[in-house]
This record gives sequence, C-alpha cells and structure tokens, in this order.
Amino acid sequence: MNNISKNLEPLKNKLRNHSLYNSIESVDDLKTFTNAHVYAVWDFMSLLKFLQINLTTISLPWYPSNNTSTAKLINEIVAGEETDENEFGKPMSHFEMYLDSIESFGVKTDSILNNINSLKSLDTIQNEIEKLEIKDYIKEFLKFTFSVINNGKIHEVAAVFTFGREDLIPDMFMPLLEGINSKNNELNKLIYYFKRHIEVDGDMHGPMAMEMLKYLCKDDEEKILEAKLISEKALLSRISFWDGIESEIKTNKN
Repeated sequence: MNNISKNLEPLKNKLRNHSLYNSIESVDDLKTFTNAHVYAVWDFMSLLKFLQINLTTISLPWYPSNNTSTAKLINEIVAGEETDENEFGKPMSHFEMYLDSIESFGVKTDSILNNINSLKSLDTIQNEIEKLEIKDYIKEFLKFTFSVINNGKIHEVAAVFTFGREDLIPDMFMPLLEGINSKNNELNKLIYYFKRHIEVDGDMHGPMAMEMLKYLCKDDEEKILEAKLISEKALLSRISFWDGIESEIKTNKN
C-alpha cells in the first residue's frame, strides 16, 4: 500500500495544487462547483455499498463473513457515511448533509435528485447517465465509477474507494475550506460538511480503507498491480472532473 501511495504522489499533487481552488471566488462560483460535485458525493455511496455487499453477510440465513475484521471496517465506514449526524445532532447521510448545505445558499436540488432517481439499474446505467441533462465531464466521472463497479473486482473497487476517495478527500477539501468566506452565514452548513469530512476521512475512514485494501490484495502481485492501475485512472478521472468544473466556472464569468 505504501508503494502504491508513493507512485500516486505526482497525481495527488496535481489535485492538491489544482487551479480550481483559486477559481472559486464567489458564491456563484461555489454554486457551480457544488452543482457538479454533488454527483461525486452521491456515486461514492455506490462504491461503499458494493464493498459492504461483498465483504459482509447480508443474505439469509446468516453466516459469519470470511473476514470479520474487514467486515467490521466496512460496516463502521458505512455507519459513518450513511448515518452520521449534522451540526444539530440530527441523523443524516453525508449525501443528505451535502444537499442540505448547498440548498442553504441557493442551489436548486430538484433536478439533481431527479437525475439520480432516474438511474435505476446497474445493467443500463451507462446509457442512462448519457441521457442525463448534465455536463459531459460529470457524465464521464460517473461512467468511470460505475464501470469499476460493473467490472466486479472487489480489490479494484476498494482501490478506487481508498486512493480515489477516502485517502484523497482531506487533501481536496482543505483548500476548498480555506477559500470559503467563513463570515458568510449561508455557507455554515457547507463549512461543517467539509470540516466533518476532513476529520472523519483523515483520522478514521482513510486508514480503515487502507487496511481493507491491504487485506483484499494480500501478497497477490496481480491484484496489487490492478489496484495501482485503477487508482491511477481514478485520480486522472478526478483531475478531469476538476478541470471540467474550473472550465465551467470560467465560462460562466465571461
């Protein structure tokens, strides 16, 4: 895992230092960002639930999972992501928390929810994504996520989940948080969301995901290589996603 992480450093540095962060100068810019980023908040949960389905026992009659330690890791991450608490102590998934936060500064979420609710089946999801009335760069990001899920290799999904999401999120959210005007009360919910993710993913979920991936790959050189290659693709997909958002922000300013 350390070797994979080291090899990914150049791509992670591109994301840490992406010019997108400096492009977000106003609430309107933030609306453009969150209108796109919300889809990444949503499809993350499909990666997570794929892992839970495959690493825990959800069938009846029940039998113990093959590895209780890994089942515990993924169940704890699910509990934190699917049933966390907002700033008032109300149980809420991180996706719902994000929707609530962006609605508070004027983002309309009806079309977002309609788009997500139209994606009914993994068998047809690539075609359904293509039909959505969203920017092409968002479609490509979603297509990549679900192509990994549909490929069905648990260690690859775990690698995208770990290196493309959990290990990466604190590095991406900190510059976003630094650029937000904390004196704007409309953004308090979004600030809470970013701070909560930095705390949870940096201190808990990131290391837990790394342990899970370590177990899934073990000493299998083929799986380690596949985990490395799909992680690179995940980071490149995120870079393209950030490029797309930045381009849209600049276009809206013209």
